[in-house]
Amino acid sequence: MIVPVILAGGAGTRLWPLSRELHPKQLLQLTGHHSMIQSTLDRLEGLADLAPPVVICNESHRFMIAEQLREIGIRPQTIMLEPVGRNTAPAIAAVALYLARQTRQDDLLVLPADHHIEHPAVFHRAVVAGRELTARKLLTTFGIVPTAPETGYGYIQKGEALETGDGGDQTAAIEAFVEKPDRQTAAGYLASGRYLWNSGMFLFRTDTILEEMQRCAPEILGACEEAVGRAVNDLDFFRLDPPAFADCPSDSIDYAVMEKTDRGAVVPLDAGWNDLGSWEALWEVGAKDGAGNVTSGDTLLHNVTQSYVLADSRLVSAVGVDRHIIVETADAVFVCPRDRVQDVKHLVAQLKSARRVEGICHRRVYRPWGMVESIIDAQRFEVKHITVHPGKRISLQKHHHRAEHWIVVKGTAQVTRGAEVFVLKEDQSTYIPLGQPHRLENPGKLALEIIEVRTGSYLGEDDIQRFEDDYGR
Repeated sequence: MIVPVILAGGAGTRLWPLSRELHPKQLLQLTGHHSMIQSTLDRLEGLADLAPPVVICNESHRFMIAEQLREIGIRPQTIMLEPVGRNTAPAIAAVALYLARQTRQDDLLVLPADHHIEHPAVFHRAVVAGRELTARKLLTTFGIVPTAPETGYGYIQKGEALETGDGGDQTAAIEAFVEKPDRQTAAGYLASGRYLWNSGMFLFRTDTILEEMQRCAPEILGACEEAVGRAVNDLDFFRLDPPAFADCPSDSIDYAVMEKTDRGAVVPLDAGWNDLGSWEALWEVGAKDGAGNVTSGDTLLHNVTQSYVLADSRLVSAVGVDRHIIVETADAVFVCPRDRVQDVKHLVAQLKSARRVEGICHRRVYRPWGMVESIIDAQRFEVKHITVHPGKRISLQKHHHRAEHWIVVKGTAQVTRGAEVFVLKEDQSTYIPLGQPHRLENPGKLALEIIEVRTGSYLGEDDIQRFEDDYGR
């Protein structure tokens, strides 16, 4: 069987302000009607011998990922939770160990959750060719056929040719992995025809990767054995042991194993791949108008050329702009020349240093039971728009520093307030005093929407004491 292993732990800060720490790139709709992780799983449809996927992600994203998988009808084997980020080698080791406990020797198809592939059928043929190599106990990666002297990617140097029955581009042993080159070196790589972009996608048997990790990265494997052995099942999630995983060395699968193994192989892939790692990349793959602009949302342009303009919450207008990125969200605007998009990292660093919320989350924050959207944030009061999905409820909780006023604008609410339990209909309201245990529940079949007005001396989200919670928080 082919087990898709979806690596969904990244933060995607190069796409700020759209991508943020609590709502990263893989959860965004960037190139279509589906999010990146949904598209990653969608493009696997039609592959033979396909097992349900294993998704490994940051704990803070677990409920959003679970909901996005549910939306497209995907029921994973598990969603594995990383207590801390430790790069790709520990993530892959943990998944391989998890599957090895089931005494199966599957082919693991390791895929980042945030890549774009224009031609899935071509990708499928590459996977079929890769399976022939895994059967020979080789560790296979997919090398992207380069289209330009790109300096932002690592490269793979092809070695001895390896025949497969696929009939497509010839596979090869891996001669070497090469770091990101300068432009002159990259041009030489392109001209030689012997180099491919390193995609970060892999295919190997469970036992093969574990054998090579034992040989090449025993410290990582040992720490992951502890983390998996002490893991606990939590609802639909597999929670790795935090202390053991935190002790694991942080390293990529490329450095930890692929550069050291003598079993490496590469399958060339020319399928319209893009890692969508920058605003420039989104401009490259986007549908352009006659002036070379890619637009999204409510935009109004005059004498604008070769630019990317995204309006998320309001009209964005521009005049006389060439080769720029303009991105608007409800709480931030980003403007940058296209050739300087990588510098967004400096802005993100400043936001983090200043502890500004714009670097962490949007005004709309998703919860396992629905969402909360900030309307007004003032010194002693806040106004929130809260949506609770049918059949869901918030935790039984209280606050030490704030009171809350709830007004139902859509649906039906069941309210617990101390010892009272009562129902509110549309246009009805209630008051939750400071320090009063309370809960909001949607007993109906339609979404419940309320306006919440918070008042008090401290309004932070950490002012919460939970007594009961359906989601183990």
